[in-house]
Amino acid sequence: MKLHRAIVVDDETFTRKGLLQLMDWQACGFEIVGEADNGEDALELISRIHPDLVITDIRMPVLDGLELIRSVLEQSTEHPAFIILSGYSDFAYAQQAIRYGVHDFMLKPIDEGDFSATLRKLSERLHREQQNAQRYQNHHAGGLLETVMMNPVDDVVVTQWEQQLRLEEATSMYYVLVELNDQHPWRSGDNNIMLSLFQFRELIEQALHRLMDGKYPLYVHEHRNRIGLIVPDFFLGCFEGKVEVFMKALQREIEGMKTLKDQLGSRVFVYAGKPVNRLQDIQQSYACAKEAVLHKYIYDHGGIVVYLQEGMPSLHYKTIHQDVLDRMTEQVEELRLEELRVAVDYLFSSFREECYAPEAVKMSLDQCVLSIVRVIQNMRGDERSLQSLEPMMNWQDMNLSLGELQRLFTAFAEESGRYIGVLRKDCQQGGIQHIRAYIEQHAAENISLKSIAARFYMNPVYLGQLFRKTYGVYFNEFLLKLRVQEAKRLLRQTDLRIYEIAERVGFGSSDYFVTQFEKMTHATPSEYRNSLSIGDEPERAGE
Repeated sequence: MKLHRAIVVDDETFTRKGLLQLMDWQACGFEIVGEADNGEDALELISRIHPDLVITDIRMPVLDGLELIRSVLEQSTEHPAFIILSGYSDFAYAQQAIRYGVHDFMLKPIDEGDFSATLRKLSERLHREQQNAQRYQNHHAGGLLETVMMNPVDDVVVTQWEQQLRLEEATSMYYVLVELNDQHPWRSGDNNIMLSLFQFRELIEQALHRLMDGKYPLYVHEHRNRIGLIVPDFFLGCFEGKVEVFMKALQREIEGMKTLKDQLGSRVFVYAGKPVNRLQDIQQSYACAKEAVLHKYIYDHGGIVVYLQEGMPSLHYKTIHQDVLDRMTEQVEELRLEELRVAVDYLFSSFREECYAPEAVKMSLDQCVLSIVRVIQNMRGDERSLQSLEPMMNWQDMNLSLGELQRLFTAFAEESGRYIGVLRKDCQQGGIQHIRAYIEQHAAENISLKSIAARFYMNPVYLGQLFRKTYGVYFNEFLLKLRVQEAKRLLRQTDLRIYEIAERVGFGSSDYFVTQFEKMTHATPSEYRNSLSIGDEPERAGE
């Protein structure tokens, strides 16, 4: 496979050179073809060598990373992918970068594994896009009309294409994006065969021909992960003259086709831009359709989003509240499944009702996943053993409905809770052994169940129950047995007085020691010592 061309832009020479040496670029599908230490030089380099990827620092002299990206986007419609590197965990930068369409936003210091995975995914995406571009270079009409959408074009050319598509009959037209959702490799079942974008395009063309009875020429175009089409107002005659009625009919037609019905759980979302009066202005409708895509989670139930000329709901770029995050993590840890499901329902309802932007949803779920993973790591577990982790780490590059995303996250949270329960059980089994060893080493000291529980950060009632369940005796019985055994050893091997032995094995009172000793051995300490050797002299006075 041909390597993609990349440049690195960073004003810190050590960082730039270190990054070049850190990565196995070829294994990730890239070759470094240039580097620059400021945005101005990078802009000239990009215009000269046309790289596929620009990796840039956010803060640089002359022209910073965001200004560099903005300048490139303004100067050309054919531009590279961007990855931003920054030492500043500033969500405002990420938000602006998202608006510019950067591929990823990564914090320094760069993790080699994470960065390699990002590069590989981008390489695959670029390869698919280049394949699609090559495939449709031969579609003359599609190429020319895309030029109309993206660039100023001579009126004569526009008129020709209006005639070919019969758009001169239209008083208005919409640009509509159609998106296939919830196809991913983590679905269970034998029919989990993912459709390519080209196959999905063919389904849409078939559905349109049926809806229009083949009466009109169609413009259908592949975007990166959606299909675009021009819908003139005369398409709407059989649909109450309303674009949303047409969109719902198209959605039903596609979802009802056998190819998609076999893909259990797949959903079709449709987005419409604002109406325009001329083909020359179709790029305005296209831009509005892309704005509608950002509102997909708000309209998740129906999957139909029509751009509103009077204004779309304001998107919020915020993350999950810390108290919600802490409560959900605790529910996972304690495997309170019913409460957890309610909390997840609340979280995803908030995404929809509070108009979270897709990137804000992504960052909120990343917070949740990271919080749960940290618990697993702190308990010395391996989060990679979770089958549900991979979807939560890799869903961002796929079209997923909010409902499917909730299903995947719930599966992750519940599997994590069960795994944490196993880790806790293993930890407790090992921990109770450490506690027993501690008791045996310190039996002669003034210890109690409460003091030991505090030392090992446990609830004393729970510790007492766990101790009895594990060893079959209560803590006090176990401690008494240890002390009496040590007292018997001292009686056998020393000539210490009884009160001295009582103190040495942990009894504050010699009378209490004698009572407990006799209860366990059915003999007083003196009787036990005397029984060891017949004929010994009587105990000394005072004993």
